[in-house]
Amino acid sequence: MGGGRAQPGVTSGGMSLTVRAFRSSDAKAVADVRRAVAPFLICTPQSVAWEAVNAPAAQHFQILVAELDGRLIGAAKTGLVHDSTLPGQAVANPMVHPAHRGHGAGRALLAAAEERLAALGATRISAWVGDDGRSPEFAERNGYRRSRTSRFLRLDLARTPLPPLPDRLPPGVELRTAADFGADPHPLYVLDAEATCDEPGDMPSDAMSYEDWLTSTWEHPDIDLGLTTVAVVDGEPAAFSAVAADGLGRCSSAMTGSKRAFRGRGLAKLAKLRALHEARAAGCTEAFTGNDATNAPMLAINRAFGYQPYATEWRCLRDLKDELPGTRPSANGQDESSRDIRKPV
Repeated sequence: MGGGRAQPGVTSGGMSLTVRAFRSSDAKAVADVRRAVAPFLICTPQSVAWEAVNAPAAQHFQILVAELDGRLIGAAKTGLVHDSTLPGQAVANPMVHPAHRGHGAGRALLAAAEERLAALGATRISAWVGDDGRSPEFAERNGYRRSRTSRFLRLDLARTPLPPLPDRLPPGVELRTAADFGADPHPLYVLDAEATCDEPGDMPSDAMSYEDWLTSTWEHPDIDLGLTTVAVVDGEPAAFSAVAADGLGRCSSAMTGSKRAFRGRGLAKLAKLRALHEARAAGCTEAFTGNDATNAPMLAINRAFGYQPYATEWRCLRDLKDELPGTRPSANGQDESSRDIRKPV
């Protein structure tokens, strides 16, 4: 579905169901849906509106919304994966408010998203669904196959004591905030791009330009540059932990990782620990993080910090053509991003 053309329908109960393109006035309702479906993902009305306007042109990003008798009850982020060398990849993430399921909104959103992405030349669509005993089966009924899982963890910052920060840092190591690089954030882009490239997943994120990084990460309204922590070794950014916050006491690790040359020294763990201490001092009472289920090193670090299991999502894939690109194994203990924070899709 393209442009603003609505697709009306009637539910079995005689209610009017419509799928249409996002409008700026929908931002709060879309954020409410996303928080109800996936409370472990940081989402604000400001970031929803910002993403709709600022996504890179090559992404062909669009939010579709579902209305039931004029009330917005669901939304789907759609777009091409523009920052990967693997062609034809696309994302469609439909979400329907739990209180309004059973009216066909999820299927209508998915159908509209698939139509739109196929017209853009997509050959494979990826969708994240909650492991709630219902959503994976819905995906399979609609032609998707389960690929891999992501585990989301929650840390009660108000009641769980954090490990103390070391009295002394290793020689040559400094801890800075991302805001300290405001005059020239390019070194952080280099660090983030290398760490992101090694994330476990079904497609490589290996073609992120500096301009797109500035838009999708550095300028993202939910990323808190003052809480985001960077471990610097002899003047070179070596590891970092990015923090997203909603201003309501909730924060999330948007990405934690290290440059390859500095891995195995505990720098990413140190950066994340410092970021958590700073988040708690800033008034955050709960923190979330997400990891690929095969990412044992980062899962172990998060357990040591006191995170507890909270939710699981499946990445489900549908191939629109016969080509079935392989998947990549987990590598190097990177802390997987929360996707919807780092990237508009």
